[in-house]
Amino acid sequence: MKLIVILCTIVTARSALGIQLRRFPDDFIFGAATAAYQIEGGWNADDKGENVWDYITHNNPNYIVDQTNGDVAADSYHNYKRDVEMMRELGLDAYRFSFAWSRILPLGFNNYVSKSGIAFYDNYINEMIKYNITPMATLYHWDLPQKIQDLGGFANPLFSDWFEDYARVVFEHFGDRIKKWLTFNEPREICFEGYGSHTKAPAINITDVGTYICAKNLVIAHAKAYRAYNRDYKPVQNGECGITISVNWFGPLTNSTEDQFAAEMRRQAEWGIYAEPIFSKDGGFPKELEERVATKSLQQGYQWSRMPSFTEEERMFVRGTYDFFGVNHYTAYLVSANEYLTDQIEPSLLDDVGVGIHVPEEWPKSASSWLTQAPNSIYNSLVHLKNKYNDPIFYITENGWSTTPSDSLFDEDRVKYYRAALESVLNAIDAGVRIKGYMAWSLMDNFEWLLGYTERFGLYHVDFESPNRTRTPRKSAFVYKQIVKSRTIDPNYEPETMIMTIEDKQ
Repeated sequence: MKLIVILCTIVTARSALGIQLRRFPDDFIFGAATAAYQIEGGWNADDKGENVWDYITHNNPNYIVDQTNGDVAADSYHNYKRDVEMMRELGLDAYRFSFAWSRILPLGFNNYVSKSGIAFYDNYINEMIKYNITPMATLYHWDLPQKIQDLGGFANPLFSDWFEDYARVVFEHFGDRIKKWLTFNEPREICFEGYGSHTKAPAINITDVGTYICAKNLVIAHAKAYRAYNRDYKPVQNGECGITISVNWFGPLTNSTEDQFAAEMRRQAEWGIYAEPIFSKDGGFPKELEERVATKSLQQGYQWSRMPSFTEEERMFVRGTYDFFGVNHYTAYLVSANEYLTDQIEPSLLDDVGVGIHVPEEWPKSASSWLTQAPNSIYNSLVHLKNKYNDPIFYITENGWSTTPSDSLFDEDRVKYYRAALESVLNAIDAGVRIKGYMAWSLMDNFEWLLGYTERFGLYHVDFESPNRTRTPRKSAFVYKQIVKSRTIDPNYEPETMIMTIEDKQ
């Protein structure tokens, strides 16, 4: 059903005089984020190669809830100028996007570089820079070339070399303009969901070892790309490189020692196995988790631990390979050692951890089964990371709220979520956390992986039934624009109209 937009005037309620609103630092970067497969479309345009999501949606369409795919999506391949226009309407400082590996290297390897793929990203980046919008680029956001997957993908020990080759091609072509790089987006979702489970492509579902083998190869690949940039490109290009990890908060259900340890074990399983090798002073996988997996492996009849260890050389090579820590944060859970336990596949990562999680009923719920508005969860997550990993610089590279396709443009729940989340960011800044930027997820509605188009995260609504993929701002877009412009969170601000205009950046 095509959305009919009604432009209307809303009664404006300003903050009462005298209320002091906290202000974000002048150098704090506000932006929005997207991912290539979710928005670009053009799945076989020019000479682009097939990726794992192309393969799985075309060969097993029932894998997606609504049997859709990203063949066209928001069609940013043809609408990139409208994308940048939306960034200008919001007044964004930065835009986080990802490169599609198979659009740049259609065969997966660096023996053939697509001129049309390079040209598309050249145009996209140049259009951003033309309007003083800083591009923040992710090398890999889940869309592995199918040819690489046919060779084992992240389970192949040669993967790190292939990823470095790809990264070098991207650095060479775009590093003169891109100064903020991310190697991987959300290793947990790549490894646990894609290799240790079946909830993301390529849905390998090797529950005993898939997550752990993928994790080790991924962090080594990250380190190779980081060190290649640091050694061969940074001296001339003067950029920074990090990685983005999904860090939802896992706090103890009670103050008991057992629940506190259970929460720590779940944190290690969710993000510690990717963060610890890179950000900790010792390197390697988290000690407690490594010991537990080794013990359970022997009990289960394995003659070796299902979690591969790092050699001392590998540990040293990976450790410290970051200029900043990218955090994707959405929600939180309470963890118990003895309550809310559920049966898990054995052997698997969740069985190895063996804890229960709980979401209080009073936490507001989104359209996504996993996403609730948890109190001050960004603060809890980032203060924990600051203390654990020697005070790194952070960028929040994703944070957002989902609605259903039938929800109106007046997305009040998303507005409440963003305001609460950004208040939590300010709390963390007040606590001394070095947060340098925030990227809202997402600039526009997109293909939401297994959920297809049944959930929407966009500041802008996309009409997926229109050939033009018409983009229309929601109320949250106007509220976010006011936050970006004023660098404050006014709880009483209401947009005067639902007509978005472009204001020249000062």
